[in-house]
Amino acid sequence: MLKPNRSPGFDVLGVALTRFLELEVDIDEHYSTEALLNCIIHYQGEGENSQDIDLAPDRNLLTRVALYVLRCHDQHEFPAITTIHIKNDIPLGRGLGSSGAAVVAGVVLGNEVGQLGLSKDRMLDFCLMIERHPDNVAAALYGSFVGTFLSDLDPEDMARKEIPLSEVLPAPAGGLDTGLRPPIPPLGIGNHMSYPWSPEIKAIVIIPDFEVSTAKAREVLPAQYPRADVVHNTQRIAILTHALGQSPPNPELIYSAMQDVIHQPYRKKLIPGLTEILRSVKPKTHPGLLGICLSGAGPTILALATGNFEHIAHEIINQFAEANVKCSWSLLEPARDGATVTR
Repeated sequence: MLKPNRSPGFDVLGVALTRFLELEVDIDEHYSTEALLNCIIHYQGEGENSQDIDLAPDRNLLTRVALYVLRCHDQHEFPAITTIHIKNDIPLGRGLGSSGAAVVAGVVLGNEVGQLGLSKDRMLDFCLMIERHPDNVAAALYGSFVGTFLSDLDPEDMARKEIPLSEVLPAPAGGLDTGLRPPIPPLGIGNHMSYPWSPEIKAIVIIPDFEVSTAKAREVLPAQYPRADVVHNTQRIAILTHALGQSPPNPELIYSAMQDVIHQPYRKKLIPGLTEILRSVKPKTHPGLLGICLSGAGPTILALATGNFEHIAHEIINQFAEANVKCSWSLLEPARDGATVTR
């Protein structure tokens, strides 16, 4: 499911919203065909006509993650023959957690086809061996509004967690399958807590028609921050996690608590129109609005509101248009259940 992290909760807070990555999996031992790793992939949805979607099971992120989980349990390919139908409603490269959702889906897939019986807490460990930011995967795995942090591991476990991805994921990133187990995750790599979310609050998601890579968005961030900036965000996280659960919500409190100085100021140059949007769209001028922020690495804008949804959306879209950026928008709610399996 879609998972934007939330300013000022950079790398800490995440919320799962109602746009989904879905898998339909069929295992047929009598299907007479040769398939690489016993796996056939079909894909529809966001990015299906782009070169970003590879349907080879040894190159597709989702199936490579599933193979990692399987090989950690001495299963070196999918059960014959596994056909995976992927339906993805999450835009790619827009700061909406598409890669995090794929990692979670891959871990759940490996757990199911391998009949491993992993708990969600243990699946989080597998996710964090690949996607190193817990907010990106915890919301998709557990659902709703979560806070996260990485555990302080002992040196041996920390060394395992920091193993390069090329040694974690199966081929092609990790070379040929040697038959050996890949690095097994330590226990308890990450932690999470779910927070209440007021039923009045909905998410307006404004999606610009261009991509910003996470790597590029992180390159513009400084290596060190002034103490005042760290305190600024920490203070607001302490308030925001409670304010979003209050009914009725307090617009001025939430708007102020969503102000960020850790990542948004540095990413404005990557996103035309962002500076003016964050400056001008406020609860005082746009009734119903609670707060506004960049979603993940961007360029998507997340606006929380209790009403006046269409007006707020079109105001932001019009401001993007002045910067020659086309957008679409959706009105979403928290996805309460996280990753689910229906048999």
